[in-house]
Formats: sequence, C-alpha cells, structure tokens
Amino acid sequence: MYKSLLRPLLFKLDPEKVHYLTTDALKTAFKLPLATGISQSMFRVADARLERELFGLKFPNPVGLAAGFDKNAGLVDELAHLGFGFIEIGTLTPRPQPGNDKPRLFRLPQDQAIINRMGFNNEGVDAAVQRLKKRKSNIIVGGNIGKNKTTPNEEALNDYLYCFKALFDVVDYFVVNVSSPNTPDLRALQEKEPLKQLLLALQEQNHAMPKPKPLLLKIAPDLNEAQLNDIIEIAVEAKLSGIIATNTTISREGLHTPAARVSEIGAGGLSGKPLTQHATEIIRYLRRQLPQEIKIIGVGGIMTAEDALEKLAAGADLVQLYTGFIYEGPALVSRINKKLLER
Repeated sequence: MYKSLLRPLLFKLDPEKVHYLTTDALKTAFKLPLATGISQSMFRVADARLERELFGLKFPNPVGLAAGFDKNAGLVDELAHLGFGFIEIGTLTPRPQPGNDKPRLFRLPQDQAIINRMGFNNEGVDAAVQRLKKRKSNIIVGGNIGKNKTTPNEEALNDYLYCFKALFDVVDYFVVNVSSPNTPDLRALQEKEPLKQLLLALQEQNHAMPKPKPLLLKIAPDLNEAQLNDIIEIAVEAKLSGIIATNTTISREGLHTPAARVSEIGAGGLSGKPLTQHATEIIRYLRRQLPQEIKIIGVGGIMTAEDALEKLAAGADLVQLYTGFIYEGPALVSRINKKLLER
C-alpha cells in the first residue's frame, strides 16, 4: 500500500514538509486504540534467531533506523512499533540550531536517492534528553553526537563532551559523527591526529563513568584506502566498540538523474541506491582489517532485503536504514528480517 498509494502522493510534496507530515501522522496514529497491536502484527518479526548480542546489548533483530530521521528523539516510542531492532537519534549538538537554508532536502527518484544538506538542524541535546527520560518503550537507542556549526574545530571536543555527558544516562550507545558533509570543516576532524585526540578524550570521559557505554565512529564513504587504514589504527588505539560505515557521499558519479538537475540541487550528501555497492565494499575492507571485537554497523543504500544481506555477508554485524525506509516504507524492515530467517 505504501509504494502504490501513499508514496506517489507524498512524493508530490516538498520532501522536508513530507517528513514533518509523516512524523506528525505517526504520533497521531499511535494515539488511536489498537494502533500499536496492528502495527506490530504488520511489521514486527519476533524470533530468537534474529537476536544479536553486541557491546553487551541484546538487539532483538539486526535492523536499525539510522540517525537523521528522528533527530530530536521525538518519535522513539512510535518508531519502536515498526519492527526496528534499534533506533539512532540525532545528530544532536549542544545548542539548538536551525541548520542550513531551505530548500535542503531533495529526492532523486530515478536513482532511488536523496541529497540533503540539512546541517545538523536540531533542538539541542538537552531537549532530546528530556524526551528520552519520558519514553515508554525499551528499544535500544543510540545517541549520535556532533558539534555546533559556529564551534571552531579547535573547540569541537567541548561540544562532543557536552553531548556525551548530557545523553549518558538516557542512551545505550554513542556515535561520534565527524563525517557529515553539511557542516563546514567538520570532515577535517576525520584526519588522523584530530580524530585520535577527539576519540581518546571521549573514551577517557567514558571510562571515568561507573559503567562505560559503547562508543562508535561514523565514517564517510569518500575516504581513500590510506585514510581507512588511519581510521582502523585509531579505532584500535581508542578501543572503539564499533564503526558505522557509511555516512552520505559527496560523489555524484553514475547518477541517472539529468546532470542539469543535479547541478541545480547543488551541494549536499547523497544517500540511497547509488551508495549501495561502495558502502558494502568499505564494510568488506574494514572487516578484513579490524579485530573481531570492533563491530561494524552497515548503512548506505539498503533498498532491498538482498542489500541488507549483502552487507551482513560482507562483515556488518548490524544494519541501518534511512533512504530505503523513505522509498520502501516500514515493510522493508520486516522483509529484511523475514529474509534472514529464510537463510
């Protein structure tokens, strides 16, 4: 029903407006009697064979929702009923910020892709903390953290530490986002020395807590082999729990959308089907080089159940959806889990 009826209607509207219409509709729908039970019967696949134990956490299934959809932790309870094994909120920054100028979200239907330059628009980490304190579901929640646009890179650590401390008691794991292409100079923090210092400082704070939380790093798909090797070295030195591979790409290679339209859209991170193969290749490379105790969450171009299985076969321990969720709807989650049970 989603692809044949709802999606054609939604895709006639502005993408960012549709996002807020959809999230408002979810909130309203789950206030109705029987909505939770109906949703779970449609989308939840409960089977012990799907369970995964990583970082000391027990995931009911390996399919999660990537950061970016629920930036402000306003939909955790509603999304928990759509069959996900975990949800990642954010990216959150210490202070609220509006993000980049609109329009900043664009569909490329010919490529089953999205370009966004949202710019970490969010209400600030403290607002998210208050919502998470009130949530009713027990779904695993990851906190994706970043820095404010106006914070210079030399002071970025302070922003990451602020978010880390604020979220510590209300999330199950952390993701350090230094790979978004939509905050000026943010990706410079992926360079070897700045990244090492940032992660080591966060781990120092983490291990000062009574019970440290899993700390993961989200990387860009645009890194070369030498840069990936640096990431691997740093991940080992900082004793990271995992790597999320990958974020959106700045590449525009191989698109079917007319070049004039792509040029008109301009800058931003590309996600969706064009990223499928490359993200899988990065996962495969990381898995060959990383020690087994450092886990991999695969994300990027998962549009079908087969795409998810390929990432898991390449070495991902869990997978996440975003653009595939937009194009295929919530049924994609159950399709992946059912396909896993057929193996």
